Amino acid sequence: MAKKKKAPEGSSGAPAWMATFSDLMNLLLCFFVLLFAMSNVDAEKFQQVVASLQSSFSILPAGGATIGDGQMVGSGISQLKELDVYYNQAMTNNSNGEGDGGEADVKEQFEEEALKESEKMSEEIESEILKQGLSDVVNTDFNSSYVQLTLSGAILFDPGKADIKSEAKDIIAKIAKIIEKYDENIIEIEGHTDNVPMSSSKFPSNDVLSSYRALAVADYLRTISSVNNKYLKYSGRGEYNPIADNTTAEGRAKNRRVEIKIYNSYISNN
Repeated sequence: MAKKKKAPEGSSGAPAWMATFSDLMNLLLCFFVLLFAMSNVDAEKFQQVVASLQSSFSILPAGGATIGDGQMVGSGISQLKELDVYYNQAMTNNSNGEGDGGEADVKEQFEEEALKESEKMSEEIESEILKQGLSDVVNTDFNSSYVQLTLSGAILFDPGKADIKSEAKDIIAKIAKIIEKYDENIIEIEGHTDNVPMSSSKFPSNDVLSSYRALAVADYLRTISSVNNKYLKYSGRGEYNPIADNTTAEGRAKNRRVEIKIYNSYISNN
């Protein structure tokens, strides 16, 4: 029977793989601390995590207030002592609008670029409206999200009806030629009414009437044009978004309208 070999002197203690494993854990810990330091957190949450590390995992020496106070764990791996300095400096720069500008600057830049595109689209659309002879019946406006075409409800529909007038179909056909160029953009059609109560067997409320009118325009656009149905939407807004005073006949006439919103690529692809 073979005799067991005696372990060489000085080999007592933890196995060799444990030292490698310990090094790996320390490196991972350093990595996650770096990620945490560069993340966008407030100082209070930062200190809460530090306190949690101290009490639960004994990573930081007792009494240490910040990561920069002492040593990281085991194997002689020193902590990045300037980590908290970097973190605090980054937080200060962001709050003062320095450095990369932070989320607020990114949002502002996004809105500026979107507004520029909407303005360019508006100029192109207004030029086409002029060529089509629609300046008297279509009003245009734009913002950082879309270009809006507004048509009077009296031009498109008879009172209390949602069937497009025969003479109005030519207007919609000309508008269709304009918006066909934006086949990758979201096109939203909104119907609006005044606040005079609506009640009939077909349209029990202004909400229903405005929805049917928006749908009528959307369906007609689908029929006569190559507008991408994937991006075509419609909705009825009823009386809830007036643009004029409903106490006057003139104001109510302005509120009875259909809006066609052509969203820019920043919103359509977002």
